[in-house]
Amino acid sequence: MKKAILGTKVGMTQIFNEDGVLVPVTVLQAGPCVVTQIKTVENDGYSAVQVGFADKKEKVTTKDAAGKKEINHRNGVNKAMAGHFKKAGVTSKRFVREFKFENAADYKLADEIKADIFAVGDKVDATAISKGKGFQGAIKRYGQHRGPMAHGSKFHRHQGSNGACSSPSRIFKGKGMPGHMGSVKVTVQNLEIVRVDAENNLLLVKGSVPGPKKSLVTIKESVKA
Repeated sequence: MKKAILGTKVGMTQIFNEDGVLVPVTVLQAGPCVVTQIKTVENDGYSAVQVGFADKKEKVTTKDAAGKKEINHRNGVNKAMAGHFKKAGVTSKRFVREFKFENAADYKLADEIKADIFAVGDKVDATAISKGKGFQGAIKRYGQHRGPMAHGSKFHRHQGSNGACSSPSRIFKGKGMPGHMGSVKVTVQNLEIVRVDAENNLLLVKGSVPGPKKSLVTIKESVKA
């Protein structure tokens, strides 16, 4: 892997390409990311580049009304991470991820990675946490068929037969049943970049990308292109 970046999902829109064809695209705010640590084989056992994305304030500690007890505000970077960012010479970041670049030795601390590392026509893989759907039934969760909707049916949106009676006297693993749906890591492969706005660090990717708006998206060069 030579190219990767962190970003956020802005939303979806549509544009016309050079041939006048309407293309649905997802707009991604890609970077800028900064290098916060260089992992080497000598020190860490492997080679990688650690990058940070999106500024975050440091944790603030205040006194209570009596002036005795210290109160740590949750929204902020703790002292350990603040020292880590200070050592790299960068501001505190909200998201930190590692990329195993083939040219990891070429990077230096505080180097910026921007959207211009990608070009129009590049194929990328987008990874994000999908939208949470809450507790759903087997019909919506797995696309199972419903039963008759007549009044005497008593089987409308149930998940169907769960298992045999005496043998094997249990339900097999993997049986589609109601439960929590969504909010899992999803990767969509071979998405095409149709436009790059280097000035505003925007990538326009053909098709849909997992996750809600403002969610973190990891964009890597495709492994199957």
